[in-house]
Formats: sequence, structure tokens, C-alpha cells
Amino acid sequence: MASSVIPANIFSGTGSGTGNGRTLPRSPLTRGDGSYHEYDHLTGHKVSRPASPYTLNPPIDFDGLSWPSVGTRERLENTADERAAKISRIADAVRTILTEIGEDPSREGLLSTPERYAKAMLFFTRGYEQNIRSVINRAVFEEDHDEMVIVKSIPVFSLCEHHMVPFTGTISIGYIPNSRVLGLSKLARIAEMFARRLQVQERLTKQVALAVWEILRPQGVAVVMEAEHMCMVMRGVQKPGSSTVTSCMLGRFREAQKTREEFFSLIGRR
Repeated sequence: MASSVIPANIFSGTGSGTGNGRTLPRSPLTRGDGSYHEYDHLTGHKVSRPASPYTLNPPIDFDGLSWPSVGTRERLENTADERAAKISRIADAVRTILTEIGEDPSREGLLSTPERYAKAMLFFTRGYEQNIRSVINRAVFEEDHDEMVIVKSIPVFSLCEHHMVPFTGTISIGYIPNSRVLGLSKLARIAEMFARRLQVQERLTKQVALAVWEILRPQGVAVVMEAEHMCMVMRGVQKPGSSTVTSCMLGRFREAQKTREEFFSLIGRR
């Protein structure tokens, strides 16, 4: 039976370690000797601040929350009174919007809309109140398995940060273990955490891939997302039915064409 482990280097930003006598690969997210990290000023804990050849920004912060957002820790730690005040401020802003588009926010049908919208928006963006530590929750296991693991067609819902309208679709996540595996539901939870924030699809795809890489230090990670964007359907070019496909390949998936082809075949893409 697989045993639950959280190797020390998973949350430290270090780039190498061992598992079952094998040396784990240095993460492409780290630089130099792989020991680049910072300390959270509130807890004193190490946090992952990797520099990556694949991104100019640190993708994940294990102890806190994730780039590029600010103020998320404050939101996570809001008291009930502070959350109520936040809902009230959002509702006031919605009343202004309703007035400016020519509506009457005091009429019966819209009377409670601002508060409903405020609560809904906090639900739509609840990923800001999560971090990798709480999502993973020690579901990393030592396992002698080195073949591809895939969870495909995970439904995701997000809000485009350019127009704050939805984009929806599916995301498929695959990785090749290097002595450690992740509880299968955690792959979906990672995707959900990043999706429930204001996003662009390209960044969402990359954040999911880099998070899995940082957590497991696997031989490779592959993520493919396909989504329909309401900003292309309801405005702009107004093209219903069009979809956007993005991918992020790390490690063996990036280096080996046959490995990529196997992944694409298994998720039903050619």
C-alpha cells in the first residue's frame, strides 16, 4: 500500500531530492543549484518563489496564495464582519453599474440583485481563498510507478480578466511519476483553485502544469485545456462554437515527441 509522504523539499522551493533510492530531477522552475526561495513575512516559513525558463513570474506560493494576485491573504483571513462589509461594497458598486446602464436598481426585480451578485462573485472567485498547501492536504504518496497518469476532461469554469465574463471548458492533466504520485482528485482541485480566479486561459494552463511539477518533481507534466470564451461569443467577433486550445508541456512531454503523442492519443486529441 502506498504511504502518504510530504518530502521536505516539496514546500521549500528546493529543486532536488531522493525517493526510493532514485534522484529526483531538479525542477525547471528553480535556478542555480535549485535552492532559490524566500520566507513568508507572517509565518517565517519558506515559500516557493521559483524562477522558470517557461515563465517570467513565480507561479505558485505554497504557504500563501499565487501570482499575480494581491490582497488574497487578507480575503482568506476576513472575519464575518469584514466579509459582510466586502459584500456591501461590491453591492454598492453593482447599484452604480445598474444605474449607469439605464436601469432602476430600486425596482422589484433588481432590488436584491446587487447583494446576490456580490455573493455570487465571491463564490466564482473563491480560488483566491485557497492555497496549494490546503488543496493538496498531504495527498502525496510514495509509489513505485513510472508510467503515465492522466485525469482527462475535467470541467472548469473561470472568468476572463479582460471582460469579467465566463469561459468554460475542460482540462486534461497528465504526468509521469518519479517515485511520487498525487491523489487523483487533487489534480481536479488544483485546476479548480486556479480557475476560480480572474484568468486568461494561457496562464491558467501554465499554472496548473507548474503546480503539479513543483509538488511532485515528476519526469514530465502535460496539461491541455479547451474552452469557449463568452467574450468571443457575446461581443467582439461574436462567433459561437469557436474554442481555444492551450497546452503546457514540461520535462519528458516537452522533450520527447513520442511521449507527447501518447498523451494526446490517450486524451483523444491527434
